[in-house]
Amino acid sequence: MNASRTSAILEVKDLRVGVRSPKGETQIVRGIDLDVGRGEILGLVGESGCGKSVTWLAIMRVLGRQVATSGSVRFGQHQLLDLGERAMAALRGRHIAMIGQDATASLNPIRTVGFQLVETLAHHRGFDRSTARAEARRLLDQVRVPAADRRVGQYPHELSGGTNQRVAIAIALAGTPELLIADEPTTALDVTVQAQILDLLREIRRDTGMSMVLISHDLGVVRETSDRIAVMYAGRIVEIAPAEDFWSEASHPYTRGLLGAAPDIDEPVGRLRAIPGSVPAPNAIPAGCAFQERCSLRQAVCSDKAPLLEPSSTGHRAACHVVAAGQKYQVSYSLENSA
Repeated sequence: MNASRTSAILEVKDLRVGVRSPKGETQIVRGIDLDVGRGEILGLVGESGCGKSVTWLAIMRVLGRQVATSGSVRFGQHQLLDLGERAMAALRGRHIAMIGQDATASLNPIRTVGFQLVETLAHHRGFDRSTARAEARRLLDQVRVPAADRRVGQYPHELSGGTNQRVAIAIALAGTPELLIADEPTTALDVTVQAQILDLLREIRRDTGMSMVLISHDLGVVRETSDRIAVMYAGRIVEIAPAEDFWSEASHPYTRGLLGAAPDIDEPVGRLRAIPGSVPAPNAIPAGCAFQERCSLRQAVCSDKAPLLEPSSTGHRAACHVVAAGQKYQVSYSLENSA
């Protein structure tokens, strides 16, 4: 399914996030335009340090006073960056929920999982204790926690990482939000449990129509789960494409490099293709295209101005001067020994 701006539940325009310090302000997120459709799963990928998590923490307004945020973030009828803290707090959990990558660390270690679910239900939906306890068990059943009647009386340290992640999802669902942000929800889990959690997220979307943002550095995770995929680099979105043809028609050189770096079962074991260099630090991003120093297709214009995120010949949106000029190219990076 493809999102359209007319059906978007969330619209982000020119979002910028800067961190203040005695030396000035450093921009971490540098002008993001993005939308999430109703009932859509949007995958957001990129290397560590590119600003994926910061983007959504800024949207949730939980980054603190040392961070300056500007732009437009519209959720339904609400302009999130203009809301007072009380109004924003009323939206968090109830209408927009977020789950992190380490559920064991995010859950309260001195409260049972049942207590934490009941507390959330009472806060967001006004349930009395008896009704909340019954709903807590139903939610644990919904996210397929085994022996839910027994789990409600247990503490996070008594449960496996996969079960804790299911509990965290249940807590996020307790407010019946319209939008769920899942930040690396499978990173700390083994492959089998990862697949189960991804199946669960797809099932929740199917049954509830909930919109989701799936943040990951793992292309395989977003490929199996998302309707559209956005690629982020150095604080900006460099490509957005429908998931069904993302792999075959990706157009930005960075995206093509990421796909080329993914392991291939047909290649010799121990050999990986790598994009040279690394993501520039936020205070050392070059003028023009942030990817230019790692790009084999670099041209003079790449140093002069930053490319805009605009449609390519394949119907995708890509921020690349080469793509915008309609030039044909093939990305090729050296084959390096893996560690």
